[in-house]
This record gives sequence, structure tokens and C-alpha cells, in this order.
Amino acid sequence: MAFGSAASASTLNQNVSWTIDRAGTTTKYRVVAYGDSIYAGYNGSTTNAAKFSAPTVDAEYLSALWNADIESVRRTKSGAVASDIYNNKIVAERSYMQNASTRAVTFEMCGNDGLQARTAFKKQTGTCNYSGMDAAVASCKTYVAAAMDCINANAYAGVKVKVISNLHYPGYAADNVQSTCKDATTGATINLRDKFLPKLAAMNYWMCEYARQKGFQCADNFAQYMGADYDSNGDGQIDSDALRYVSGDSEASYLTRITSTLKATLRDANAHFVSASSSFDYIQSDDTHPTYTGGTVTAGLFGGTTGSGAPRYTSFAGGKSPIWNQYGHERMGWAVSTYNPASP
Repeated sequence: MAFGSAASASTLNQNVSWTIDRAGTTTKYRVVAYGDSIYAGYNGSTTNAAKFSAPTVDAEYLSALWNADIESVRRTKSGAVASDIYNNKIVAERSYMQNASTRAVTFEMCGNDGLQARTAFKKQTGTCNYSGMDAAVASCKTYVAAAMDCINANAYAGVKVKVISNLHYPGYAADNVQSTCKDATTGATINLRDKFLPKLAAMNYWMCEYARQKGFQCADNFAQYMGADYDSNGDGQIDSDALRYVSGDSEASYLTRITSTLKATLRDANAHFVSASSSFDYIQSDDTHPTYTGGTVTAGLFGGTTGSGAPRYTSFAGGKSPIWNQYGHERMGWAVSTYNPASP
């Protein structure tokens, strides 16, 4: 479960403010994004990050929709667990979402909780101990709920949309191996992917379920990354649609659908199939972080960029850019954008 980590033992602030400067308007609104290395646009560097990580991709969609300049404020910490993002980003840096220009707030977390639990479990010998993974799920639930409550209490009253992004599963293919520890009941090794997938699914369920309960939208990146954009199993549904969280679904029903009923449709996002014969790589060479295009900005040890630039695209036919499904960050940014309101 290496979701969104720069390193399991260290953290790196990667804060960026980038404004989509649209021609013919001076009206400016703000999108605020909190999270770890996923929203940071981490690319392996301690000094720069993707300019167009998912929140800034969303800002580009908003700029076209509202005919306005959109400031994308990313307050992120690569390598941070959920409690760190909650306490030291969302709570400590709540002033960014309190600004009167803010119209959208989005966040993501829990990737590093899963990463650290997975790393620890892979090192086990003797009898398997699953408590670390269970603790990661419990911590994720606690801080996702707390983060939503904090955003609801602190975001500017004029905010129109609040979105959580859930977790994709990088390393899905690599985890299809046996453990070095043995299950206490069977005395046999276990398949790592079979053990990690339900834990990830539980995290994702509660992200989307808490969103339903607390007035947020849920961008289901697991479905967007892990399911093909065509009907591979002949059930009458596009795979990426069939995998999505369904509002009001029970945890048991969701987990059954992800880990059993539709498990055969899951594919490693290193080859995300947009048709039966065409695929794009959504994951960088570290087998963890989303791919991107559009260059980089300073973010990390030497501070963060505050800058602006013209939009890459000034309009979006059907609400999608020409590259919406070709890179991981483009896909995630589009998923967030589907909840954008028609007016600010």
C-alpha cells in the first residue's frame, strides 16, 4: 500500500501557489488543496514538483468554466501520515481556506499510513501480525473525519465545493507475491495483494462515506486508475464506472464488489487501458506517484513557487481536456473537476 509517499521515515513540505491567468479577466478565485506527495506533485526531487499536479489541473478546468483567474494553493507535505496532514496542514494552515477568494477546498491523505504498514508487514518473519494494517485503517478513518469537520468549520462561507480524493493502489502487480511470514491459523504464507487490497478498500470506503455524511464530494481515484475505460468483462458497465463508490453503499457491499465481484477487472495503473488496445502509464518509475506533464516548479528544500501562467487549454469539449486520460495527475484533476459548480 505505497500510496503517496516520498519516504516512509521523513517528510518534506512542498507548498506551491500557481495562478491560471486567463486572458480578458482580472477576477480571481482560489482552490485550496491539502495533502501529501500526491497533491504535491512529487517526482522524486526534494527541490521541485509537477506544476500541473491534480489541484492545478482542476484550477485549469475552473478557469474555463468560470471565465476567471484561478489560484491553486497547494499546502502539502510529502511523506506525511494522515495525523500530520490534519494537524500541521489542515488545522495549522487553515487561514488559506479562510481567504474570501476561496471557492473550492480539496484534500487527500492516508497514503503514507498504508505505506508504512505495508513496509513493516513485508519485513515480518515467523507468525504474521496484522495489527499494523488495522491501525493504519483506524487512523485513516479518524483523521479523514476530523479533517472534514475542520474544513466545514473553517472554510470561507462562500466555498462552493469540497472534495476528498481517495487512494489508488500503486504496486498492484508487484504485490502479487507471497509473504515471508505465516498465518497463525493456516500455517501458510499469504498473498500480499490479497491482504492489502481489503485494507485499502476499507480506507477508500470511509473516505467516500464520510464525504456523503459531511457534505463533501468523493473523487474516486481508485476506480479512475485501477479500472479500464471500457467494459472488459461484458457486464454492461465500463470498468472504471463499475468500481466507483455508490452513495449509500454499505462497507460490506463495497468491499465485496472491490475484492471479489469485480476483482478480475482490476489492473495495475502502470498500464491504464483507455480502450481494449490502447493504454497509458499513470505511475512514475517509483511505482507510486502519478505521472504528469506541463513542467515543474520549485517546491521543497528551497521553498515553494508563487507564480502564474496562461492556461494550457482555454476550453474543454465535453468537460475533458485532450489529455484527460493520458497521465495520472490529469486523470485525478479531471475527477476532482467533475464536481465543479457552474458558477463561483
